[in-house]
Amino acid sequence: MGETGKIPENECLAAWCAGDDWCAVTCTMDVIGKKWHPVIVHRLLHHGPLRFNDLSDEIGAITNKMLSQSLEDLEATNVVDREIVSEKPVAVEYSLTERGQSLKPVIESLEEWGKTHLHPAERAGEPTC
Repeated sequence: MGETGKIPENECLAAWCAGDDWCAVTCTMDVIGKKWHPVIVHRLLHHGPLRFNDLSDEIGAITNKMLSQSLEDLEATNVVDREIVSEKPVAVEYSLTERGQSLKPVIESLEEWGKTHLHPAERAGEPTC
């Protein structure tokens, strides 16, 4: 990162919106706004690096297919790094890249908002966070 904390222009992601359509929030949500993306980033911030099954256990109610797909998305946008740590048996660990680590204040803000405005379900059948 540069002196101002911004990522150099040549390392920024290409976004689908440009010119008059440019909206930093819309484009950011395109990267991290899918249902499980912020949850994955949160778990890796607090518990990473993690292997696939460990990450799945930390998240809970996510299918292996959805976790795999979400990790691929986050890896493609350079938010998550996938490292093979063992060949036999094959073992892979996921961690946050520098770009992923830079999401820490965003994830912490979401967490604080949730603590302030939401509460766990009190009775069976109520939706939970």
